[in-house]
Amino acid sequence: MGKDKGMMPWQEVPFGLYIFEPGNSAEFKTGNWRSMRPVLDRDKCIKCGTCYIMCPDMCYDQRDEEGYYLVNLYYCKGCGICMAICPKEAITMVLEEV
Repeated sequence: MGKDKGMMPWQEVPFGLYIFEPGNSAEFKTGNWRSMRPVLDRDKCIKCGTCYIMCPDMCYDQRDEEGYYLVNLYYCKGCGICMAICPKEAITMVLEEV
């Protein structure tokens, strides 16, 4: 997934990152912070959902037709927790390409 074209530049972010309206966290697409991104090896994955459960940013928000959890790179910060907790080592972190 590429970067969202409608993203607010950092110069326009309100001082102190105040929240002016409830429920607006979905508008802050923080995926451009990461330097590493998760890549799934479908041959190793057992579709257990541990990545979905343990992701602190809830990036694994949907499943495909085959039952694999898909990462939403608009919100993934590249922390690597999904890779660290995967019981089958099916997730690796790779360098983010610009």
